[in-house]
Amino acid sequence: MNLSLSPVLFGAGLIDVNPGLTLWTLVTFLIVAFILRKAAWGPMMSFIHDREKAIEDSIEAAKREREEAQRLVEAQKAEVTRVQQEMAEQSKRNAIEMDRMRDEMLKRSRQESEELLAAARRTIASEMEVARSEIRQEAVEIALAAAEHLMKSSASREEQRRLVTDFISHLDDGRQPPRPTA
Repeated sequence: MNLSLSPVLFGAGLIDVNPGLTLWTLVTFLIVAFILRKAAWGPMMSFIHDREKAIEDSIEAAKREREEAQRLVEAQKAEVTRVQQEMAEQSKRNAIEMDRMRDEMLKRSRQESEELLAAARRTIASEMEVARSEIRQEAVEIALAAAEHLMKSSASREEQRRLVTDFISHLDDGRQPPRPTA
């Protein structure tokens, strides 16, 4: 027995064309393709299109969110800059106000000290006038007392001079002057 693989055993060669088999293969392929198209290809393509749409929507949403985040960052930077400028301006205004208040307080302090100084000068002048008046009054009293003392004594000029000197020295010591003996 011959075990060789001959075309007789299998009916046809590999390169032989069999029209019936080709027709049925083609019909079977078309039926399977049609069934796959209706049953599997449509839902797969629909799923792929839905997935593409979802991915595109996600990308668009991410772009919008990124643009929104960028816009918010820019707005925040602008707000920070504005707040910093306001703080700098407020600081300048505060410094100017502090300088103005300090100058005003210095001016008021100088004015008060000048008023106090003028009041003290007026008081000193008044007190000096009172003291001069009292000194004059006291000098008059002393002169009258010395004159009275001299009048009561009948002494020589040298004796009168000694009596006035003693009288004044007793006044300086705070003692009562001696009475002249007549």
